[in-house]
Amino acid sequence: MFSHQNKIQIWKYFLLFGILFIGLKGISQEEVKKDTTKIMSVRYGDKGFELRTNDNKFLFQLHSRLQFRFSTPYDTDPLTYDDYSQDAKTTFKINRARLKIGGHAFEPWLKYYWEYELSQSNLLDFRLMIEKWDFLSFKVGQWKTEFTRERFISSGEQQMVERSLINRPFTVDRQLGAEVYGHLKGKGIADFNYWFAALTGTGRGSTSNDDNNLMYFGRAQWNFLGRFLDFEGCDLEFHEKLTPIIAFSAITNRSPYTRFSQAGGGSLDGFENGLAGQYRVNQWNLETAFMYRGFSWQSEWHTKEIIDKYNNNDMTVMKGYYAQAGYFFHHVFHWWPQHLEMAVRHAAYRPDYSIKQNRQDESTLAFNWFFKGHKNKLTSEVSYFSFQDKTLPLEQGWRFRIQWDISL
Repeated sequence: MFSHQNKIQIWKYFLLFGILFIGLKGISQEEVKKDTTKIMSVRYGDKGFELRTNDNKFLFQLHSRLQFRFSTPYDTDPLTYDDYSQDAKTTFKINRARLKIGGHAFEPWLKYYWEYELSQSNLLDFRLMIEKWDFLSFKVGQWKTEFTRERFISSGEQQMVERSLINRPFTVDRQLGAEVYGHLKGKGIADFNYWFAALTGTGRGSTSNDDNNLMYFGRAQWNFLGRFLDFEGCDLEFHEKLTPIIAFSAITNRSPYTRFSQAGGGSLDGFENGLAGQYRVNQWNLETAFMYRGFSWQSEWHTKEIIDKYNNNDMTVMKGYYAQAGYFFHHVFHWWPQHLEMAVRHAAYRPDYSIKQNRQDESTLAFNWFFKGHKNKLTSEVSYFSFQDKTLPLEQGWRFRIQWDISL
């Protein structure tokens, strides 16, 4: 038997244990309460899966995209006369497989983005943006320059299966550098966007410059009705008000390269692989675009000078243009399917403006069926290519392509 004093001591222990149990239970309930309180939200938005903290200090977006393409008798645009007589190579392939991550960190205006091409193991984009003010923003990293609308529009938001015949010779593609840009929102016609950048000028994936010369880029865009037009194909938003732009872009660069692509720096046909600083390249582009009530238009006029600094400053001048339009005809004809768009494009390219009858032409008719906007669409197109020189025994060629583009 316990003594009276021991009983009191035991009761003290029971009381202390009870107090501790109640306290621990309270703490446990508080911890459970904290655990079940949402510190971030998770949803699927326009840019994939999103994780956002409640204070909006951090945002993480995960997005993937696949392109499945069938083409016959070939897939790539013919570049030379010999390409028209090549053997037919009907192809089915995964044309693009992209992983995209973006968002902001610490503040909503400190943004980040990177993009990876899974099928070719290429890091395409990586950049940080400071976008605290509309009129003045900054960007560093690697990205597609805003030199041409056609190239800057994402391959997942194009109107056609692929970009036009002139994309290869005139695109500046992805470069590493720094940029200042902004939107000057004046009243009425005093509405402008601008981009100015200093870039390495040696293409995607390059970690160093070949000489002491940088690539310098500038673009001025006039939104003359006071409305900004985003970089995307097709008027899916159905702009109730006419939204036009006129833009002028220019680039100068000295490097071993006469062209750029996703693979980096390269050479156009007729040019050898250059030495450090061998080619001075100057380019200009005049661009127009507008959207209105289901109708979209865009065009570009390009001039490119290639000056060979190692061979008596020999200069080659190239010129090219394209014009493209699309429309959702269900706004006119009730029998036309609501999700079907028809688009047409014509492009022309002169690889050497001093030589007559060397023009290449492309005419394309395309149809888009939008299951879920650009996130899930089917595009089919037929193209006709021709050379201007009528003395050649073979001067034209047809191509058919169909592509399913889906974002997850």
